[in-house]
Amino acid sequence: MLSNRSIPSASVIPVLAYRDVNEAAAWLSNAFGFTVRLRIGSHRVQLNVGNGAVIVREMRPNEVDAVLGVGHSITVRVEDADAHCRHAKAHGARITQDPVTQPYGERQYHAQDFMGYSWTFSQSVADVHPQEWGGTAEQL
Repeated sequence: MLSNRSIPSASVIPVLAYRDVNEAAAWLSNAFGFTVRLRIGSHRVQLNVGNGAVIVREMRPNEVDAVLGVGHSITVRVEDADAHCRHAKAHGARITQDPVTQPYGERQYHAQDFMGYSWTFSQSVADVHPQEWGGTAEQL
């Protein structure tokens, strides 16, 4: 695949709508530790998220009154879920579930950002085969 500096190299890049993309980029960077990769005018900001990316875009007029993030969640892998949770909470994230170690080997917490988008932050704490917790491995 050809490399292009104008787009993140991640294979999957979520794009989320916010009223003010610069406010969103600052908030996400401050609360969750993301970094700004690229700003495009005043309507779009690309953010680095570990070895992945998220793009925040300007909300369209018909989206202003819409309920955002309902039924959607973004999962981000982190090194230390507990420390990340404390940092996010101290910087305004609404923690909807404190860190819990799951039977599938992940320690996770759930948070909402200032626009109501749901985020899951996940730390690998064990390598558990899916059969051990009820999963069905297909192409691991």
